[in-house]
Amino acid sequence: MKDSDPRRGVILVTVLWSIALLSALAMAAAVTFRGYAGLMAIERDRVQGDALLSAGLETAAGMIDALGDAPLANVETTVNLATGSARLRLNDEGGRIDVGKAPAIVLAALLRSVGAPEAAANDVARRIVDRRHPRNGSRVDPAPRSGNAASKLPTTSQPFSDLRQLQFIPGMMPDWLAAIQPLTTIFGADTVNPLTAPPGVIAALPGVGKDQVDAFLRMRRAVPADVDRLVRTVGDAQQYLVVKPQRVASVELIAELADGYAVAARAVIVVLPQDSQPYRVLVWTPVPSPRLL
Repeated sequence: MKDSDPRRGVILVTVLWSIALLSALAMAAAVTFRGYAGLMAIERDRVQGDALLSAGLETAAGMIDALGDAPLANVETTVNLATGSARLRLNDEGGRIDVGKAPAIVLAALLRSVGAPEAAANDVARRIVDRRHPRNGSRVDPAPRSGNAASKLPTTSQPFSDLRQLQFIPGMMPDWLAAIQPLTTIFGADTVNPLTAPPGVIAALPGVGKDQVDAFLRMRRAVPADVDRLVRTVGDAQQYLVVKPQRVASVELIAELADGYAVAARAVIVVLPQDSQPYRVLVWTPVPSPRLL
């Protein structure tokens, strides 16, 4: 019997290695495809989530325009679309204390309301006002305006672009800044809208006590249309309260898809009469953990 041809063994090994290589390539292709499909699904969710947030923002702008003179305070709604839903909550920025425009006496009272000692509150308030006029730190802080002048929309002269910039004011403590953030804005006026001001804002006004805050809130719930009577409940602090058009609003948004994917954002928008755009976005901040409402 003749010996087997040694080339047959080489051929067999080559075939086996080829099969193994093809199997490995097939497995790699399958893994790559699954990974690509997963990335596509993530990208699809992201696009749909962003679209829902945009739909929520469009709805918010429409609500501001439709409300007219009705108070814009903690207004909530939900937009339902085929891909999911968008929940939103709106608040009037004019109901908060504008750190770039409010008088020093209001800023000092605000800081005292969150625990700052009187001397420190007065010093930090003065420094905030000085920041508005860097070339003339001794410029006198203007008195609050009234009437039409107080109802003007925010201008580009705002000295702060973010509330967090207050952390650089000498003497400002981190816990004070954290406490005043829900009560303050950079898109308001030198007066506060009494129809949309949160209770904490009213309580922070100079000379306002707890009984006056309670009386103010009861009156606002009972007869919000009687503004003159309403503001008289806070005594001398009424000079810091002026009803104004509600054009700038903070919007909290959360979008949820049918598959459970969620994304959230906070925005500040302005709706201007006779503007070329239905609304303008002043601030857009994605929220890492979508739990707002």
